[in-house]
Amino acid sequence: MSLLQKLVKTVTRSSKRVGRGYGSGKGGHTASRGQKGQKSRGGSKIPLWFEGGQLPGVKKYPMLRGKGRFGVLNPTAEISFTDIENMPVSEISLETLKLHKVIEKGFKKAKIINSGKLTKKVNIKGIPTTKGALETIKKLGGSVE
Repeated sequence: MSLLQKLVKTVTRSSKRVGRGYGSGKGGHTASRGQKGQKSRGGSKIPLWFEGGQLPGVKKYPMLRGKGRFGVLNPTAEISFTDIENMPVSEISLETLKLHKVIEKGFKKAKIINSGKLTKKVNIKGIPTTKGALETIKKLGGSVE
């Protein structure tokens, strides 16, 4: 690397001011605005959401919501065997899950899925389970109501 390449820049040039006459180097007739149209004229301010006169997306989206829009309000909490294993009780319901802070208080539904390891006998009340989870719970002597 030569000494010239290591030198720090001392001159910073500002960008060319367009539309300030032919002598400015970038100006005169159209000043890089194109020929005609709304954006070529002075005082042109087109909003970012303007779509050329068609119905804007902002007004379209409320009509496209459909019947599935309330599904997010009632999400289902997924409970693994690891969560159940760490609980000190053997009777498990939605209230006990919230009490031991396995799930948040906002959840109204929960489902036990077959993931993790379960070694103790548990009795589950009012919580649906997957087929694999049901087999594992019954194999250990537990029950599902």
